[in-house]
Amino acid sequence: MIEMLVTLLVLVLVFGILWYVFTALVPLAPPFGMIARLIIALIFVLVLLGVVFGGIDLPMARWRH
Repeated sequence: MIEMLVTLLVLVLVFGILWYVFTALVPLAPPFGMIARLIIALIFVLVLLGVVFGGIDLPMARWRH
């Protein structure tokens, strides 16, 4: 359970940094900026669902072996 929590924290940090880069640092035209943010949010949700439902292996769980 702790492994999933740490993985979730890392995912939130990575996607938060990506979100910040595409909203504040990269000047994109209005339709392209919205599309980029939508794609980032969609990828985050899909990866999060993959981790929660076991479709994506947790890298922290392999450290014990």
